[in-house]
Amino acid sequence: MIEPTARPAARTGPTLHVRAVAAAKSVAGQTAVWMMVVDAALVIIFGLLSTNHNFLGVASLQNIALNAAQVVTLACAAVFELAGGAIDISLGAALVLSSVVGGETMQKLGGSAEAVQAGNYQHLALALTIGIVATLGTGALFGLVNGLIVTQLRVNAFIATLATAGIGTGLGFIITNGADLPYLPVQLQDSFGAKLIAGVPAPALVVGLLVLFLWALIKFSRFGLHTLALGSSMTAAERAGLRVERQTIKIFVLAGLLCGFGGLLDLSRFATTNVAGHTTDALAAVAGAVIGGTSLFGGSASMIGAVFGALLAVILQTGLVAVGLSPFYQNVAVGVVLIAAVYADQRRQRRRD
Repeated sequence: MIEPTARPAARTGPTLHVRAVAAAKSVAGQTAVWMMVVDAALVIIFGLLSTNHNFLGVASLQNIALNAAQVVTLACAAVFELAGGAIDISLGAALVLSSVVGGETMQKLGGSAEAVQAGNYQHLALALTIGIVATLGTGALFGLVNGLIVTQLRVNAFIATLATAGIGTGLGFIITNGADLPYLPVQLQDSFGAKLIAGVPAPALVVGLLVLFLWALIKFSRFGLHTLALGSSMTAAERAGLRVERQTIKIFVLAGLLCGFGGLLDLSRFATTNVAGHTTDALAAVAGAVIGGTSLFGGSASMIGAVFGALLAVILQTGLVAVGLSPFYQNVAVGVVLIAAVYADQRRQRRRD
């Protein structure tokens, strides 16, 4: 009698437990997740150390959200540029010049000088509309100039933006004679800059939506794909038919437009310009992007990571003040973290090679 042959056990895929562990490891390996954990830990630490735990108060968290809105916007601009293989240190200058041009436009179109100084904008709708367009347009034009210098004059992006940072800041001081523009329409502040929606500052909500749009743009669009291809290898991108110069200019224009939006946030929050208050913005933006997982050497980007990386700088600055230390320590801390992030990025690059 022939015994029946035993059937081999059917091959099954990974068990639910194995898949869950693998998913957990994948999530834990994301830089954005680690930055979120660090940010949360810092909030808790500063909350415990601050007087009466004021750092955890609603007003303090709202202030952090407002401060972060601007830094996050510039960090998103830095993500696109770094992903495309360029380092831009003129982001703060572009923001300042955009806000100055926009503020001047609002004042010139608002009515007579006496009425504007009295807070009475006779042509408020016109002044706000054209002023907002001028703010955003100045930022985009600033980015276009950067892009043309890099692509047409063949100047390294770092050197080009070092030069335009000085030019943009200088023009801002020349236009305002070194002083902030007063008497800007408070309606912009009341209706947007200082407005709360369900307890959350309106600028923070708008920037949150903007981040989601930019994340989708770099992750799913052809523009994002071309940006990453350009940063990975300019030579390979050219051979694949990508118009490198045009793409580079587009990236700089987008970054400039985001700087213009940052300038608009300035005007809407303070109803004045802040010509001397953005000297470290480029450092904070680039640091936030790199700390958040965007490669300093191009070809990779982490938009969500950049948000948490930018939040790190804001939390440090606000938290240090809350516990009685000078906010200047923030620059030291961010610099140290940036060096660590770049070192980690270099090690990742070596492992890939």
